[in-house]
Amino acid sequence: MNIIDKHPISEIGYHFIEAQYLPKGKNEYHLRDKQRNSNKVFFQLTHKQIEQLIANNNNSDNWQNILVTKKFKPELIKNNNFFGLIRIGDLSALYHEFHSFKMAEGIYNSTIISSDIGNHVCIDNVDYLSHYIIDDDVMIANVNEMATTEKAKFGNGILKDGEIDEKQRMGIEVSNENGGRKIIPYDGMLAGDAFMWSKYRDDLLLLEKFKQLTEKKFDKQRGYYGKIGCRTVIKNCRIIKDTIIGTDAYIKGANKLKNLTINSDAERKSQIGEGCELVNGIIGFGCRIFYGVKAVRFIAASHSQLKYGARLINSYLGNNSTISCCEVLNSLIFPAHEQHHNNSFLCASTIMGQSNIAAGATIGSNHNSRSADGEILAGRGFWPGLCVSLKHKSKFASFSMIAKGDYMSELNIPVPFSLISNDVPKDRLVIMPAYWFMYNMYALARNAWKSEDRDQRQHKVQHLEFDYLAPDTINEMLDSIHLFNTLLPNENGEAEIKGWENSKRKIILTKVPQAKKTFSEMIKLHACLQILKHINIHKTESFYALVKQLKFKSVRSSWLNIGGQMILADEMGKLKKNIKSDKIKSWDDVHRFYETQGGNYEEDKTTHALSALMELLQLKSKDFTPSFFKSLLKESVIIKKWMTENIEISRAKDYSSNFRKMMYENDEEMNQVIGKLDENSFIKEQKTAFGIWEKKINTLIKKWKI
Repeated sequence: MNIIDKHPISEIGYHFIEAQYLPKGKNEYHLRDKQRNSNKVFFQLTHKQIEQLIANNNNSDNWQNILVTKKFKPELIKNNNFFGLIRIGDLSALYHEFHSFKMAEGIYNSTIISSDIGNHVCIDNVDYLSHYIIDDDVMIANVNEMATTEKAKFGNGILKDGEIDEKQRMGIEVSNENGGRKIIPYDGMLAGDAFMWSKYRDDLLLLEKFKQLTEKKFDKQRGYYGKIGCRTVIKNCRIIKDTIIGTDAYIKGANKLKNLTINSDAERKSQIGEGCELVNGIIGFGCRIFYGVKAVRFIAASHSQLKYGARLINSYLGNNSTISCCEVLNSLIFPAHEQHHNNSFLCASTIMGQSNIAAGATIGSNHNSRSADGEILAGRGFWPGLCVSLKHKSKFASFSMIAKGDYMSELNIPVPFSLISNDVPKDRLVIMPAYWFMYNMYALARNAWKSEDRDQRQHKVQHLEFDYLAPDTINEMLDSIHLFNTLLPNENGEAEIKGWENSKRKIILTKVPQAKKTFSEMIKLHACLQILKHINIHKTESFYALVKQLKFKSVRSSWLNIGGQMILADEMGKLKKNIKSDKIKSWDDVHRFYETQGGNYEEDKTTHALSALMELLQLKSKDFTPSFFKSLLKESVIIKKWMTENIEISRAKDYSSNFRKMMYENDEEMNQVIGKLDENSFIKEQKTAFGIWEKKINTLIKKWKI
C-alpha cells in the first residue's frame, strides 16, 4: 500500500505550498519577475472585489495574497479555488477563438496555486494549476494537472542546489545502448554539439568542459516556475508537469508532458497533438508531434516531426526530420532524416543526414550480436531498402544504398554512392560503386534539392551541406579511386576485395572501370563548379586574376561531418584545444565557431576541390594553365549534360517498364495517375539549369579568350 502524507486542510494554502518551492517574501516576487520580465503593477483586492469573487463561488485561503491589475474584472472569475500568492492581469468581457474553439476571457471552474496569470487569459476547467507563469492571451481548457515542482529543470541535464549525485542528472544515451556515449541535453543543443560530445570519448578533459559549458547556461537555484508563452492554446490534456512552452504553441489532447522545454514562436509554431506522452526532452521551434507519439530522453531539433505512434527514446533527432510510426532508440540523427514506416527499427546508430529508412529495415539491432555495445555509423545519404537487417557494428560511406536482405555479418563499406546487395545464389556480397550516378541520378539530384528546399530553419547557426558533391564525398571518391588503381578487374569489370565484411564469403566490386571514370568526372565537375562559384563571388575578370586568387595546396585537407556541417579537421582540432584551455567559454562561443566556419566554407571548399583535382590528375599549380582550364570547362559541360540526361532516363524507367505500366489500361490513365514525364517540374528545372550552365561556360571562355 502506498503511504500518503496527511496534513490539516489549512496547510494547503500559501505557507505550506510556498515552503516547498520558494523562500517566502520578496524573493518569490524577484524570481517570478526575473522569469517573466514584466513591468506590470499589481494591487491587492478591494473589499468590493472580494465580495463579488465570493458571490461568484470563488474561494481563497487568503484573499490578501491575490494581486490584480487596475483592469481586473472580478465578474469574469467564477467557481475557482485559489491558494498561495496569485497575480492576475487585465480582463475584458470578450471571447477568444482559435480553430473554431471559443473561450471567454477569465478563470472558471479551476484550482489555481501560486501562479501568475497574464492579460486577457482564458482558463476553464483546470483541475490543478500550480506554480505557472501564464503570459497574455493564453487559452487553457480541460486540463487535469498542470504543475511545476521545486527542482524543475525543463528537460535540461542539470543539477539543482543540494543535488550532488550524478545519477540525478538526466542524460541522453545516444549512439550506443550501454550509455558509453551519453550526452547532457540543454535547450539550444545543435547536432554538432551532440556529435562532438558523443564522439570524443577518449578526451576526458573535453567531456568535463562540455559539462561545465552546459551548467553555466543555467541557474542552480530551485523554484523556477513553468511558463506558458503568449497566444498558446492548451486544451483537453491530462498532465503537464515541469514544462516550459513558448508562444503561439498549440497543445491538444496530450496524455503527459513532463520535464520539457517546448520552443515555439509566432514564426515557428510548435504543435503537440492527441495521445502524446513526452518525458525528459527538448522540443525545437516549429516541431509537430501528434497522434500517440511516445518520446523519452530526447531532443527533437527545430522543424522536425514525430507522428502516428512513433517512439523516440534516448535519441537526438536533427532539424527538418520526420519519424512516423516506427521505433528509434539510442540514436544520433543528423538533419534531413526520413523514416515513415511502422515496422522499421533504428537503434544504436549515428546517421549523418539526408537519410531514408524504408519499411521493415532493422538497423542496429543486437538480436544477432553478443552484447549491447554495438553501433552503426552511416555517412550522409544512407538509404537502406525494404526489409534490410544489419548487424552492428557496421560502417558505411556516404550515399550507401542497401538492397533488401539479411546481412548477417558486420560491414565496413568505404566506397560512396554504392549499391550494396546480397548475391544469395553465389553466397557473396556485391558492391556496385557509383550506382547512384549511373542508375539513380533522379533520386540523387532530387534528394539534394529536397533537403535544401525543406530546410525551414530561420537561424542557420550550422551551415548544413546538402549537395552530394562536397568535401566528405570528394575525399571518399578520391580514396576509392586510389583503391581501384590497386585492383585487377576481370573482363566483366569485377574485382574481389578483402576485409569489408566479417565473413568468409567473397566480396565483389562490380563495374570498377565505370566507377573509376564516374568518380573522376565528379571530382572534375566539383572543382569546376567551385571555381565558377569563386569567380562569381569575387567578380574575377581574367584567368590570371583567378590564378592569383586561388590557393593551391599540395596536400588535400581532411574534413569532418559535424552535425551536418562540413568542417576542416584541423579547425576542429583548434576548437577542442580552445575549449579545454577555456578560450571558448560558452556554448554560444562554440556556435559562433560554427558560424565562422560556415562563413569560410565556400573558400575552404574551393581550395579543397582544387587540391583534389590536382591529386586526381597528378598536376602541380604550374600546370593550371589557360588551356587546361578551358579543357576543364568544356569537359564539365559534357559531364553536366550526361547527368541531366541521366536524371530523365532514371525517371523514365517508371514510364517504359512493362511491369510498371501493367497497372494502367493505357498511357492516358498512367499520365493521369503519375503525371506526364515531359511535364515533370524537377526534370524541367534541371534542363533549364543545364542550359544556363552551358551558356555561362561558353560566355566565360569567350570573355577571357582562353
